[in-house]
Amino acid sequence: MPEQAGSAVGFVGLGRMGDPMVRRLAAAGVVVRAHDVAAAPRKALADVVTVVDKPAEVVPDVGGDLSVVVLMLPDSKVVEAVLTDGLLDALVPGTLLVDMGSSEPLRTRALAERVAARGATMIDAPVSGGVSGATAGTLTIMVGGPDDEVAALTPLLAVLGRPRHVGPVGAGHALKALNNLMSAAHLLASSEALLAGERFGLDPSVMLEAVNGSSGRSGSTENKWPTFVLPETYDSGFALALMVKDIRIALGLAEATGAPTAHMARTVELWAEAAGALGPDADHTEIVRWLRAGESTDRDPEGNRRR
Repeated sequence: MPEQAGSAVGFVGLGRMGDPMVRRLAAAGVVVRAHDVAAAPRKALADVVTVVDKPAEVVPDVGGDLSVVVLMLPDSKVVEAVLTDGLLDALVPGTLLVDMGSSEPLRTRALAERVAARGATMIDAPVSGGVSGATAGTLTIMVGGPDDEVAALTPLLAVLGRPRHVGPVGAGHALKALNNLMSAAHLLASSEALLAGERFGLDPSVMLEAVNGSSGRSGSTENKWPTFVLPETYDSGFALALMVKDIRIALGLAEATGAPTAHMARTVELWAEAAGALGPDADHTEIVRWLRAGESTDRDPEGNRRR
């Protein structure tokens, strides 16, 4: 991507998503300075990009060229901690600080004000597509921020996937949380239906083939069940705990706006039950294992399973 060859990017967060994203940027000719709190991911990328020891050291000093710092971190709390750990004070005027993790929209807007005080601009650009999308450069990127700055950033984001400007700062994080709420609801409803059909005697593969040509199809039936559930690999790369975090953000956003939340609230409740049963390391597709085992506490006040 020649038009980005002169760009410089600082990158904080080299986990399962950050690592392939950094590799794609480097392969496109982007100069990357990267940091992670853990030594192992820093070591894994030492031969690919410049690895630094502190968050503040990732900030590019590129004169008139586009200067970008990307954060690929778990949540708003970690983003705020990294900024406090010297990164905020190190930002130079004109820098675009891009939070590509799944953070809380209102906290993102508050952070944007602090970043603006440094003469920099905060943009939220969370992604959907998982590790496979990060590796292939096909992530859906939901971008929130000012028009001019988003336009300047878009060619760089295009190295990583398909950026879409969805509104002002905070809009990307809001839409990502709502998207994950829908994804979680789809997987839960699809799995309950498919397990019911399985117990009736239907072949799951036959059901999926029929449903995927019908109105019941979703990303869960088209991708998650065929790719991760039927083979029993449960290795989508997106943790169940992170799904719960994201859908709680969506529920809070809905409650704050006065939107209806009955289905949302029950979806969050069931996913939280699954997270408690399966543990912090479970992949989000493992909720099907939990449902199959009948561990849901979907019971009425008298203790009887709801029908």
